[in-house]
Amino acid sequence: MSESSNSPTPESLAPYVWHTLTGEDALRALACTTAGLSEAEAAERRAVFGANVLPRRKHTSVFAIYLRQFKNPLVYLLLAATAVSLGVGDMTDALFIFLVLQANAAIGAYQEWQAETNAESLDLLVQKFAVALRDSLPRQLDAADLVPGDIVRLGSGAMVPADVRLLEMQELSIDESLLTGESLPVEKDSAAVLAVDAPLGDRRTMLYAGTTVLSGRATGVVAGTGRETEIGRIAEALATGPAPPAPLVARLARLGRVIGVATMVLIGLIAAVQIVQGVPVGTVFLVAVALAVAAIPEGLPVAITVALGIATNRMARRNVIVRALPAVEGLGACTLIASDKTGTLTCNELTIRRVWFDTTSEGRSIIDVGGEGYIPTGRATVDGHDLRPDEQATLHALAVSGAVCNEASWRMVAGEVEHFGDTVDVAFLVLAAKLGFEPAEASPRIGIIPYEPQRRFGATFTGTPGSGLATAHVKGAAEVVLPMCTGSETARALAQADAMADAGFRVLAVAAGEVAETIAHGAHPNALKNLRLLGLVGLIDPVRPEVPAAIATCRAAGIEVRMITGDHPNTALAIARELGIASAPDQVVTGSQLAAASDDPAAFERLVAAAPVLARVEPIQKLSVVQALQRAGHVVAVTGDGVNDAPALAAADIGVAMGRDGTDAARGAADLILTDDNFASIVGGVEEGRVAYANVRKVIYLLIATGLGEIVLFILAIAAQLPLPLFAVQLLWLNLVTNGIQDVALAFEKGEPGVLGQPPRRPHERLFDRRMITQILVAGTYMGTAGFVFYAWALAQGMPQETARNLLLLLMVLFENVHALDARSERRSVFRVPFAANPFLIVAILGAQAMHIGAMYLPGLRDVLDIQPVGIVAWLSVLAVAASLLVVMEAFKGLAACRQSR
Repeated sequence: MSESSNSPTPESLAPYVWHTLTGEDALRALACTTAGLSEAEAAERRAVFGANVLPRRKHTSVFAIYLRQFKNPLVYLLLAATAVSLGVGDMTDALFIFLVLQANAAIGAYQEWQAETNAESLDLLVQKFAVALRDSLPRQLDAADLVPGDIVRLGSGAMVPADVRLLEMQELSIDESLLTGESLPVEKDSAAVLAVDAPLGDRRTMLYAGTTVLSGRATGVVAGTGRETEIGRIAEALATGPAPPAPLVARLARLGRVIGVATMVLIGLIAAVQIVQGVPVGTVFLVAVALAVAAIPEGLPVAITVALGIATNRMARRNVIVRALPAVEGLGACTLIASDKTGTLTCNELTIRRVWFDTTSEGRSIIDVGGEGYIPTGRATVDGHDLRPDEQATLHALAVSGAVCNEASWRMVAGEVEHFGDTVDVAFLVLAAKLGFEPAEASPRIGIIPYEPQRRFGATFTGTPGSGLATAHVKGAAEVVLPMCTGSETARALAQADAMADAGFRVLAVAAGEVAETIAHGAHPNALKNLRLLGLVGLIDPVRPEVPAAIATCRAAGIEVRMITGDHPNTALAIARELGIASAPDQVVTGSQLAAASDDPAAFERLVAAAPVLARVEPIQKLSVVQALQRAGHVVAVTGDGVNDAPALAAADIGVAMGRDGTDAARGAADLILTDDNFASIVGGVEEGRVAYANVRKVIYLLIATGLGEIVLFILAIAAQLPLPLFAVQLLWLNLVTNGIQDVALAFEKGEPGVLGQPPRRPHERLFDRRMITQILVAGTYMGTAGFVFYAWALAQGMPQETARNLLLLLMVLFENVHALDARSERRSVFRVPFAANPFLIVAILGAQAMHIGAMYLPGLRDVLDIQPVGIVAWLSVLAVAASLLVVMEAFKGLAACRQSR
């Protein structure tokens, strides 16, 4: 039988659950031996399984993004207006509208052009080379050439190149934090027997692509490559399906559709009336073009982009980098933050926070150690009080033994921490540094028993060679170290170890004692006896000090905070208690519970809705949790830093990644990046997001009310059978040039008082709520009616049409300036909003007016706009009419405030 006659296929391997198989069964399923594959068999399998690369999202070309900008009802109307202008021979209007369309398309294309590297960045987590047996010889291969059945060898510092079933291992420790969220090094066991439903973080027989070997060596058989790895499934989730639009994008799209439909209906009705009245077809077309230009807020895309850009700069000053502009407002809209634990809520630096030692003093057996992470600050206390001399001596002895029995390195260089090695060992070095002990001060090392997962302890022997005696320093699992110790305290220590573990700590015992020098040289693990227990140590990845206050601020702002982690339930609950997110075990839902409810969507959603903490959650489950929260009506912001967070970040309404210690996969999938990895920065982002949304509303109010005023003006003029009040070019001048300066400047408004004291707006709340609709109707109707009355009066006075239009255009510019002042606040009086709070708007109002005055005198431009300079009397009369708008809107705000107070 040839080697390839029973070669596996993706279909034949699909039923296997690799972590449940023994090594021999895995080899049998993969049709290979420990000698590896031949080159011929590997090539044959490569043709069947494909390269060991991850799925990638298809790139969108720049041209495609540019064309996509024209898929908008507002743009369709402008295109129709351009065609009509060309049809009636009006090249000036056609060119002007064409330039408007190109400007909007360029801005929109730039806004959408993102580096589409979500899935590609995951490739960085698959190392480029791997050592595999081919033709029974070790070969260094491109990782992309690995196939199921390859036998691979891994050493300390290597990144795992594929999903591997362990066959052999020595002192193996793996960092899986970027995949599972587990902050502690993971000990593997190639001989373990695991259940089918074992969570990802508990599969001790497996190594997963993208994780890192911290120490030891391993040999294993490749069980999955490319999209069939755990990372591959994450990449596939990123590479397929569009992310949901940010809330603002959805609202603006709805606004565009409403304006488009309303404009088409209006134009159709007016055109029908004019045709019945016998108006020439050419005139009907000109009216249609003018109405389309008047109804469409051409400056809105530019103004919205600028408003979001300003918020982006403000967020950057608060350590929040924006990758997608609409996400600025989206963070302000969020109703729930689903946060990863490790590296987001916590420091991702294992820290000794609790020490237990046996004492006869009632209530003084627990020492709390302050400080977070690897910075050597924090004092040791008992019940908040300084240690007594005997307690200091006990803690010092424990710290010395923990630092001596150690294979890591740690030091401070120019105020920065440099460390290498197992995170548990680093934590002991930091504890020693807090107490002022340097490992170099210890006696010479004369022997070592290295830590191995199967042994579950390590020991270091110090002393003077030739003296006959040595001091053994031992640390490891309490149930292993305690039997080596003498004394009645061991029973109490075991009970205390269980209590500390239930509180979420990883518990280690530390012991020391004199042994014969022959034991030290021989490093006999079974010869360690009659040691003295120095104490138990509780390690945990501590909460970032600023996070509790940030979560309290979120609550005050009406935002829920949930924890979603791959870590152990006890650890997750301990952190949640410290943060005030949860207090009881029944508030923690595990990945196993979610898996059990996966076939019942209603049960799954009930579990998610009731759980402030979700633990031992796998990457794809995080995605399902986020989607369930969205279906429940939440606008979900997801925070995270690891590969395991990437699908949820991409699917969230707003994805927030850690920028300093986060992975490329997380940053690529996110909309926002925190440069300081500080959850508290999200609060600043929420505030700026709410301010941005308020400013977007102000800009929309300014532009839509102005557009409504122009439509009212036209309807009344047509009904009165007056000549066209304004031409299309004049309307574009109003909407894009003069009003375009004001709306951009309005985007610089600072937040109004109490922004974070308000609850988030409802997820499905419309941009056009009752208040905005009323304000727009009042302001727009008044401007249009006043403009019509003024225009009709001017014509009745015998003014030529050109002169009346000239004065009317000046009046509309002045109306816009007054309206810009009114739009600074939806509720507060113009006179209660300090002008100094937005000097840009004052400059913009003066600049817009100066531009229009300049256009009156500038040859060429005044001919295109058909305008002329006006005298002082005309100026005063027009200014008086424009100022009346301020009186009307101040009265409106006063009445609205009275009704609200009742």
